Amino acid sequence: MQLSDNFVNYKIIDSLLAQGVERLPHALLFVGPRGVGKRMLAEKLATLLLCESLGKSGMKVNRPCGECAACRWMKSGTHPDFRLVTSDSEKEAEEVTEETEAKTKTKSNEKAKKPAASSIGIDQIRALEDFVFTGSHRNARRIILITEAEAMTIPAANSLLKILEEPPSSVYFILISNNQKKLLPTLRSRSRVVPFSRPDDQTTAQWLEQAGLDAQAGRYLDLAGGAPLRVMQWKNDGQLAAIDALIDSLASAPADPLMLATRWEGLLKSKTENSFHMENLVEGVQCWLFDLALEQASGEVRYHSGWPRPKNIAALDPVALLAGWREINTFRRSARHPLNPLLFLESLAIHYLRALRPIHS
Repeated sequence: MQLSDNFVNYKIIDSLLAQGVERLPHALLFVGPRGVGKRMLAEKLATLLLCESLGKSGMKVNRPCGECAACRWMKSGTHPDFRLVTSDSEKEAEEVTEETEAKTKTKSNEKAKKPAASSIGIDQIRALEDFVFTGSHRNARRIILITEAEAMTIPAANSLLKILEEPPSSVYFILISNNQKKLLPTLRSRSRVVPFSRPDDQTTAQWLEQAGLDAQAGRYLDLAGGAPLRVMQWKNDGQLAAIDALIDSLASAPADPLMLATRWEGLLKSKTENSFHMENLVEGVQCWLFDLALEQASGEVRYHSGWPRPKNIAALDPVALLAGWREINTFRRSARHPLNPLLFLESLAIHYLRALRPIHS
C-alpha cells in the first residue's frame, strides 16, 4: 500500500532515535492491532537507517532523504542490505499474478495448488545467518524486517533467538506482531517492545479523507475495529463493495441455505471482488452474529453501526445467536482451504440461518 509520509507516525521514530542511532536497540518489536501503521513505520525506519545521508549536515532530522542510492533501492525493493521475512501465505499472496489467478479458477489447478499455511519456518530464519554474519554491501547497516512475527514456528523462533544472542553491531531486527501473546517470552525479552495504539479520531479522519474515502468511511472503520489503515487496504484491494454485498446478504438472508450459499459463491467468484476471500466472508458472518446478539441484549452494536439494522432483532433467541457465533468460529480454521467451497458455504449458511431462529421456537 503506497501512502505518503502523512500516514507515518514520526514521533515514534524520533523517540527511538532521541539518543542517537548508536543507542538504538538491535531488536525492536512493534506490537499492536492490525491496521494502525506498524509495517509502514517499520519500513520507513529501515529506509532511514540505510539512508546514506543519515547524520550528514543539512539532512532533515530523522527523515530519509529519498534521493540517495540506498533510498532509491529501498523504494524499488532491491537494497542488498535489507531482508524482508514474511509468512508463507503472505508471500504467496504477493506473488500471485493475473495469469496465475486465471489458472487457479480451473478445477485442476485448484487441486494442484492449495494455499500454504500461514507460518514462518526455520529455513527462512536460517537463511538469514549468512546475511547477518557477513559484511555489508555498502559498508553500513543491515536491516531485517519480520512481519507477522507470531507466525514463526517454535524452531524458527528459537533459531532467531540464537542470532539475537550476539548480533553484529551493524545489524538491526525489526519485528512486527499483531498478537504478541503468541510470541516466545524470551523473544519479547530480547527486544525493545514498541506498542502501537489506534490513532485518535482527528488523525483517523484526516487519514481516511486523504485516502479518498467518502462520508460513509465511518461504517467501515467500525468494522475494522477502529484501524484506519485496514480500511484503506480494503479500499485499495477493492473489497468495500464486497463487504457491502455480504452485509446486504446477511440482513436480507433467504430462508433457503442453498440460495444463500449460492449468493456467497457468486460474491467470491466476482472478477471485480477477487481480493475478497473465504476467510473474509466467514469473519464477516461472525461479526454480524456478534452484533445481533449484542444488540438484542443491550441495544448497541460494535461493528455495524453505519448499516441499516434488521427490524426483528428483539424476536431472535440470544442463546441461539451466541451458539451460532461460537460454531462459526470453527469455520475460520479451514476457511483458507476448504475441500469443497460450495459445500463449505452451504454448511456455513445452515449454521447462520439456524442462529436466526425466533426466541420462542
